[in-house]
Amino acid sequence: MTYNTLCKQLALTYDEGEAKAIARLVYEVRYGLSLTDICLGRDADIDDSDLKQVAERLKNHEPVQYVLGKTQFCGHTFHTDRRALIPRPETEELCQWMLSTPFCSLLDIGTGSGCIAITMALAQPKAQITAWDISPDALSLASENAQNLNAHVDFILRDALQNHEDDNQRYDIIVSNPPYICQNEAEAMEKNVLDYEPHTALFVPDSDPLRFYRAIAHYALTALLPQGYLYFEINPLYADDLCTMLHNAGFSEVTPRSDAFGKIRFIRCRR
Repeated sequence: MTYNTLCKQLALTYDEGEAKAIARLVYEVRYGLSLTDICLGRDADIDDSDLKQVAERLKNHEPVQYVLGKTQFCGHTFHTDRRALIPRPETEELCQWMLSTPFCSLLDIGTGSGCIAITMALAQPKAQITAWDISPDALSLASENAQNLNAHVDFILRDALQNHEDDNQRYDIIVSNPPYICQNEAEAMEKNVLDYEPHTALFVPDSDPLRFYRAIAHYALTALLPQGYLYFEINPLYADDLCTMLHNAGFSEVTPRSDAFGKIRFIRCRR
């Protein structure tokens, strides 16, 4: 199967531009072929049986990152599979924002694949980095990524919604990209997300869209060191409500920030 044949097959499931982008990624990541190699006809040498299996998975809407088993995040290669959400470009922006803040200790709540905690650990090797998740499967994936990237992170199985007032740990930064999509938004979501990515990491009840933010902010009031920072990735639909909640909770310098697409995607505040 050639590159052009794969593009035609994927165009039955995706729009033409996305089909070509996915096909190029497959040839580049899985088979090590550049666009120049494809133009020279080297795609004809690919194992046809393997490529057919890849094509079938993609035509069933499986995310290309899961099919390939890896993705790039902040210049590092992370293993990806259905144990955790796929790291996304918006979260790279959150990491870049955090790196403007000096820190010696950081807690990542809801670490998933470990992309935030590991990226920060690699950027600040002397810092103490801790990461929580409620999912043992996600923590196993995060641990594998940390080991592969030689990052030192303390991974802990913990539920962000539980009371942690007996926790004596203190941090310069607490960061979280928690579940924030309401159930009523699911109908508008892509099939490759709904059918493959873990719903526990995606959704919150329609009746309480801020449930994770409220719990994490409450914990951060005692767990942050004086003048420490709390960073969130957020649902833009609830940016105003979240800013109000953080102000009312006693945080200062509540600062929303837009992503590359102009949507308010992040909030930073200070204890």
